[in-house]
Amino acid sequence: MNAPTEAPTLDIAPFRARRERLLARMDAVGGGVAILPTAPERTRNRDTHYPYRHDSYFHYLTGFREPEAVVVLVAGAEPKQILFCRQKDEEREIWDGFRHGPDAACELFGFDEAWSVGDLERRLPDFLANQPVLWCGLGYDNEWDGKVMAALNAVRASARTGVTPPHSVRDLRADLDEMRLIKDASELATMRNAGRISAAAHCRAMRAARPGRFEYEIEAELLHAFRAAGSQYPAYPSIVASGANACVLHYVENDHRMEDGDLLLIDAGCELDGYASDITRSFPVNGRYTGPQRDIYQLVLDAQHAARAEIRPGAHWNQPHEAAVKVLAQGMIDLGLLQGQLDDVLEKGDYRRFYMHRTGHWLGMDVHDAGEYKLGGDWRPLEAGMVLTVEPGCYIRPAADVPQTFWNIGVRIEDDAVVTADGCEYLTDGVPREIADIEALMRDANRA
Repeated sequence: MNAPTEAPTLDIAPFRARRERLLARMDAVGGGVAILPTAPERTRNRDTHYPYRHDSYFHYLTGFREPEAVVVLVAGAEPKQILFCRQKDEEREIWDGFRHGPDAACELFGFDEAWSVGDLERRLPDFLANQPVLWCGLGYDNEWDGKVMAALNAVRASARTGVTPPHSVRDLRADLDEMRLIKDASELATMRNAGRISAAAHCRAMRAARPGRFEYEIEAELLHAFRAAGSQYPAYPSIVASGANACVLHYVENDHRMEDGDLLLIDAGCELDGYASDITRSFPVNGRYTGPQRDIYQLVLDAQHAARAEIRPGAHWNQPHEAAVKVLAQGMIDLGLLQGQLDDVLEKGDYRRFYMHRTGHWLGMDVHDAGEYKLGGDWRPLEAGMVLTVEPGCYIRPAADVPQTFWNIGVRIEDDAVVTADGCEYLTDGVPREIADIEALMRDANRA
């Protein structure tokens, strides 16, 4: 019988650098101690757990993927980076897989110290004693909140001995949000790979789609492509929506039989080494857009082109959305979906009947990633290294005042963009988005 497999090696330099950056931010506002746990394991039913996924903030600082782990960072003149994790346990490894244990984790992940997580509650008051600020994320997990409050109360109970508790508590996640918003080189490299894997999966789905197949069969093609290329999970439940289902923004049942003449909207992306990709394409199941489908698709594509042209350093967050909305609203008027002049349609928000979401969101370790969209009440300016999606859409449900030729057409086109020094780079160019290119890919697949 082979020994339990060891975890692969990891470049710890980016993680150590992030911890040092956080310590510098802490020192700039008075120092203190930061304490951050990873996500707990969650029970699916009875004695079966959901597949474990680490907390994004914790992984951002550590690269450590095991459950039952906590990172402690002590700022000040003698900074320390400390990890608490599970003990090495060869018997449990037979059942559950490899564990690093404190000694190996300390060395491999670049910490100054590492301890058994079983020692955490005993040691926690010592870390809080005589510290000016406690940096943590309260309100996310009641059990963890209870442990932190118990440690604080233990320090307060020692006040007569001259020990002082932190005089303030600061939301650690707010500072990490700002750090996570600008991706470093290692993050962008991973996200490019995630985009490449997801783009190939969408191409596979286009080749596999045809009338008579079920949506879940196409979902299976996506999942196969994700895992076969080395990604660990889908970044979110895949949307594989044909026909009228494409007008349901978060349709995930994926159990409908695809009919000749349907459009198929696929919103799907993989997660690779903790980072998400997010792509949407809308294409004809039979490989040929009808006239009305072509009109709506081209309108959405034009809106995406307009949005992309606004992504550059110094532009504010809402500029891409505003550009997309203008194109969509004018197109809806031209196609007879809306009546009136463009300025009136924009002012009244009439376009929201057919386009009810925003044109993008931050992307990173979470598919809707960390970071504020406004600063001081104003849309924040874009900066190089930010990653966002660009995803205009148009969804037309049947109604008496809507031309019947457009009924049940739902189109969304979504790509992942990183802001560069002079504009933006799409991370998802590996899957076609122009009508002619999509039809050519599907035509070639049908000939094979």
